Amino acid sequence: MNATTIGMLLFACMATVQAESSPAKALLILSKSGQTLSIVDPSTLKVIASMPSGPDPHEVIASDDGKFAYVSNYGGGAYNTLTVIDLVEQKTVGPVDLGALRGPHGLTYVGGKVWFTAEAAKVVGSYDPATKKIDWVLGTGQNRTHMLYVSDDMKWIVTSNVSSATMTFIDQRAAGPRTDWDETVVPVGKGAEGFDVAPNGKELWAANAQDGTISVIDLATRKVVQTLAANVMGANRLKFTPDGKSVLVSSLRDADLAIFDAATRRETKRVKIGRGAAGIQMQPDGSRAFVACTPDNYVVVIDLKSLEVTGHIDAGKQPDGMAWAARR
Repeated sequence: MNATTIGMLLFACMATVQAESSPAKALLILSKSGQTLSIVDPSTLKVIASMPSGPDPHEVIASDDGKFAYVSNYGGGAYNTLTVIDLVEQKTVGPVDLGALRGPHGLTYVGGKVWFTAEAAKVVGSYDPATKKIDWVLGTGQNRTHMLYVSDDMKWIVTSNVSSATMTFIDQRAAGPRTDWDETVVPVGKGAEGFDVAPNGKELWAANAQDGTISVIDLATRKVVQTLAANVMGANRLKFTPDGKSVLVSSLRDADLAIFDAATRRETKRVKIGRGAAGIQMQPDGSRAFVACTPDNYVVVIDLKSLEVTGHIDAGKQPDGMAWAARR
């Protein structure tokens, strides 16, 4: 065995040792400027691997088995793809061509399907990874259909429509031998974008970026029951904590993360995190929240008991969308 062969074998062994497999539970973080998806070990807050995400990545979601991630390539309507990433092999599989459905943004994974909004097309759709086809599309007739929620039974859907200042509720109903859908458009505040459904399924809170308010919608009646003078100008994302007790609101215009008591609907605290923030991801066990401070190029870690910053994650420039992947 010559020196060259020995050297190659040593290099291969070193590469095998140094390659770190994805953890069973991982935090996924998008870098808009870097156009990457990073897999982060939540126990160490270290980046395990980074893969190409496609152009202008904004949101990401993981499959139920935690093996794949799907990224929306937004571009304000310039792009029409979802990028698929194999989290086990740590490699980009390739794009899903959405055809005329341009400006994909909001994502969720329910019932084995990837649900998405296509802002420029003003639609909600679903993509089936098993058949590799778009199998359902429905128009909203609203401007900038942006973020998305799909119920676990897939019988009702909610979207935020930023420029129309509305929320669209899409409810499934039986229509003889076929299934039909009814849409209810609910006016909210200007610039409605980030929203979340309370864990108890009774309320939806929508943050209105242009007027700094929060609209509270009763899910039984599909009506706004209260508008909070929340002072969250530039609000980007809103998330309930897993226990439903608190609501976190990020703002791209504010250095603070606003925290509200869900029961009293009053502000409880503002946490200084940077010069502005976008994506919020809750750790499923309710111990921590991760907030993407896009202008500062880091993600902050918030302890949900003390409501204090306990760490920072460097996962590339302009972090934004995040997701939690749990391997099964």
